Order: sequence, then structure tokens, then C-alpha cells
Amino acid sequence: MAKILFIMTGADEWTLNDGTRHTTGFWAEEAVVPLEAFKHAGHQVTVATPGGVVPPVDAASLTDEVAGDAETAAHLRTVVASADEFTKPVDLSIVDLAAFDAVYAPGGHGPMEDLAVDADAGRLLAGALRAGKPVGLVCHGLAALLAADADGVNAFAGYRATGFTNAEERLAGLADKAPWLLQDRLEAAGIEFAPADPFTAHVQVDRNLVTAQNPQSSTAFAEAFNARIG
Repeated sequence: MAKILFIMTGADEWTLNDGTRHTTGFWAEEAVVPLEAFKHAGHQVTVATPGGVVPPVDAASLTDEVAGDAETAAHLRTVVASADEFTKPVDLSIVDLAAFDAVYAPGGHGPMEDLAVDADAGRLLAGALRAGKPVGLVCHGLAALLAADADGVNAFAGYRATGFTNAEERLAGLADKAPWLLQDRLEAAGIEFAPADPFTAHVQVDRNLVTAQNPQSSTAFAEAFNARIG
């Protein structure tokens, strides 16, 4: 049994470039699908957020239309509301990386607000990478990699990764309002960004780093990450 740390957002809003706030949080599918896959494989999951707040879910990710059907949406809502991992998080600032075998960060626009500048998230991700532990991130969860920066050098520079693309942000209707775009920032940090067609399942594996592009990649990501954990 492996112990997996989920680094999750505590932000329920994303500040746009005109000062308005976009209601957000974490994307349900990107958290629930890996959670269930990892637990089914016999692993233990601990969720940590800035300040230890309960991670807010993006309500848009719980709708029937987005989830695919009413049954799936209902299941996502149930797990988000009842899973101890989500309802009883720990404070990111007190997490001891030595207690965990792998680290994962799901997306949603919430990480663009807080995890992208959270020193504890950066410390844990960079530490896991250096220790050779599996590090996984999906979609906007990759914003947390931007905090893994020391003296202007990102710990993940030179790694090949994928995440929510500029094209997907445009198609989602938020690119013009975003204060910055994830793909642009990751590339500027020296990360080799590898996009696929918008909203298609796409996973990249580079050494101990496993990344996935979007919600549609959640299942493929969980399989690839489980294989790395062993």
C-alpha cells in the first residue's frame, strides 16, 4: 500500500484580469476518478490544502451535461460531499513529505489562484521530484508547478509535460479574461509543453513525472500513475 498526497486548491474564485472573480474550485472528475482508482488499488490518500480548508468543488463540474450523464454527475456529487479525504483535509504547511510515497494535484481553475504561488505546494512537489517519488498533475493542477521555483530556476525545467492548453482555454471562453495562461507560464518556466488536440485524452510520462491534459484524461492518468506507484 502506498500513501498518496493530494495537493488541492482552497480557492473558490479565480481573479480575472479586469478584477472580477470567476467562481471555481477543483474539477470533480479530476479528483474523484484518481481517488477511486488509487483506493481500489489499495492505496491510502490524504488531501492537503492551503490552511487546511475543505477544497471547494467547481459546481460546473457536477452538472449532468459536463459529467456526461445524470448517474455520473450524481456519483461525483456524492463522493465530493461524503469522502473523508475531501471533507477532512490537512494543512499543506504541516505536511511531511517523508510520510508519502507519491504526490498528485488535480485541476480546476482554483490552482491558478492559490497553488501557483503557494510555497508549500512548490516545496512538496520539488521535494518529491528530487526524491524520485511519482509526481502527478492534471489540467490546471499543473499551475502548482510554478511554485516549485528556487532562485529563478523551476525544479521541473527540462521535463516534458502536458496540461490545459491555450487552445482549450480559448474554447472554454476564458482566455481573453485570464491574467495569464497555463501553457504560456509553464513554457516560460522551461517545461517542455506537449499539447494534443483540445479535449482529447492525453497523458505524458517523463521520468517520475506523470501529467495529463484535461478532464477527459482523468481515467488514463489514473491508470498511468497507478502503474508508476506499483
